[in-house]
Amino acid sequence: MAEARAVFLEGNLFRHITVMALTSSVGLMAVFAVDFIDMVFIAMLGNAELAAAVGYAGAILFFTTSFGIGMAIAAGALVARALGQGDPDLARAQAAAALVWGVVFGGIFAAAVWLNLEALASLMGATGETLDLAVLYLQIIVPSLPFLIVGMVGGAILRAHGDARRAMMATIWGALVNAALDPVLIFGLGLDLTGAALASVAARLVIAGTALIPIFRHHGGLVRPGIPELSVALRPIVTIAAPAILTQLATPLGQAVVTRAMASFGEAAVAGMAIVGRMTPVAFGVIFALSGAIGPVIGQNFGAGRMDRVRQAWRDGLLFCGLFILGVTAILFALRGPIIALFGAEGVTRDLIVLFCGPLALAFFFNGVIFVANAAFNNMGHPFRSTLVNWGRHTLGTVPFVLAGGALFGAPGVLIGQAMGGVIFAGVAAVMVHRMMVKKSGTPVPQGPFDRQARLMSLMHRRR
Repeated sequence: MAEARAVFLEGNLFRHITVMALTSSVGLMAVFAVDFIDMVFIAMLGNAELAAAVGYAGAILFFTTSFGIGMAIAAGALVARALGQGDPDLARAQAAAALVWGVVFGGIFAAAVWLNLEALASLMGATGETLDLAVLYLQIIVPSLPFLIVGMVGGAILRAHGDARRAMMATIWGALVNAALDPVLIFGLGLDLTGAALASVAARLVIAGTALIPIFRHHGGLVRPGIPELSVALRPIVTIAAPAILTQLATPLGQAVVTRAMASFGEAAVAGMAIVGRMTPVAFGVIFALSGAIGPVIGQNFGAGRMDRVRQAWRDGLLFCGLFILGVTAILFALRGPIIALFGAEGVTRDLIVLFCGPLALAFFFNGVIFVANAAFNNMGHPFRSTLVNWGRHTLGTVPFVLAGGALFGAPGVLIGQAMGGVIFAGVAAVMVHRMMVKKSGTPVPQGPFDRQARLMSLMHRRR
């Protein structure tokens, strides 16, 4: 088994960030590409209610997935900092505890959501047959959330070790399983929306398994924690996970507001929003992956007290984000015609796709700034700053802009308003990161509120 070590303390930071983001995003985009294919298959069924149901269900699944993202952020930050401090035993102990608590909390959260699916879908604006279809779809997928969390936390642990390739392969295997099962279940067995849901569940099981195997084969495995270790680990995990989860939950809340506003313009508008929602992560999967990719780079260098490299990682992250957004926007603009034809989009659905493949895509740079800022906050001991920025962006930066945009420009105005809020809060986040960097420059790495518990956990493990 390979010895755990901090690989980001040396070498070119822009290269580290680029390699981590691209490799992480390949797996991430593979999953999102399958979601995109799901939407294509469902659109081929010729039932507008099915497409709209996926749109409503997607907002709720985003809500549940955000819980897993928060747990993964906690696991990645704790493992990366332990490695940066030269303590591989602590890193393995933190990883094991994060997996256990992720499954426990994920199961409780999934049960709470499952028991309230109809109310949540109705809150999104779904009614009639669309409501029934959305609830059916969610009833199948939501119980598999603990397996998804295992896969997400496992991937975060691998990335904290700098092993982005194996983290990528876990999601690629899941995407391949999903892609293979989709046509069989949706068309071959005639299961329609149920088939798409079952394929997603199978993919989550595969991702969980393939994320855990490399941890044992290549990174020293995991500690088998007892009750004392889990109790000691709970506080450091919650210290990061709670604000991280709150941070991530802000996004689906904002998306729920957008979905509700879009519902007032009819099923065609919701279907267009659902298509854009599936296209966004496919086009910008690298930017979605950037936060998780740059987090270990910042975390290891911060843990080692290398503030010069922490500041450079922040600057290189923004540069990478800007260059990538420009390239992808040009591609989307050139392909807008074929994309419209692929979905057979007409009317307002077509208008939303055209809007996305142009100025709206450029505006995604500001979301990227927020993603990189969140990684800096989470890995430098200030996770609640991520919470403040994200909740501000998805409440004050979403609700008034979306309502005003919808009133002025109709369905396209809803998406325009959503983008405008991102511009404002990206500026706020950038200023906060700059001030945090200046304050910490030239000072020892402060002990976070979880450091004492982390040391106790390490000592307990070594006595076992």
